[in-house]
Amino acid sequence: MDLMDLATIEEIRQVKYRYLRCVDLKLWDELAGVFTPDATADYGTLAYGKPLKIAGRDEIVAFLRAKLGPDIITVHSAGQPEITVDGATARGTWSFEDTVIATEHRIVVKGAAFYQDRYELGEDGQWRIAHTGYVRTYEAMLSLDDLPSFRLTAKLAPPAPPDPSGGGEVAGEVLTDADAGVR
Repeated sequence: MDLMDLATIEEIRQVKYRYLRCVDLKLWDELAGVFTPDATADYGTLAYGKPLKIAGRDEIVAFLRAKLGPDIITVHSAGQPEITVDGATARGTWSFEDTVIATEHRIVVKGAAFYQDRYELGEDGQWRIAHTGYVRTYEAMLSLDDLPSFRLTAKLAPPAPPDPSGGGEVAGEVLTDADAGVR
């Protein structure tokens, strides 16, 4: 494998990591940029009762925006990528685990799967996801009502605009090291 291959694989890894970050932080406009216009998604979760097949970047983003609103907290972690590149296309398999806390429905869903992705190199030189999908290796659901000691002590707030001075302030608040764990 030469340095160009390694650079391409790193670019593809960054696209997948950006996808996961944007989903968890609900950065829907930025998320759209990781997909090709005709991208597809197959989310094989049993929480909806059947696998979900979605076609088109706009439809994928609209689905995630609607289903992962402010009362849904998600954490996705993916790694161990197996990426093969063939010219302007690539394939990737990723191990991942996720946690979904649906505060309104008082449930927690934990699961794992292997993403099966396809990527395409755009005319602008950027790699994008052409297809993403998974079938769960497991999915477990807990009722928060069965966990009387469960307390949600921090929840993601909407991101504050960047501080132009570069200081440690968020929306007029000076942050301390203690605040870092709850932002």
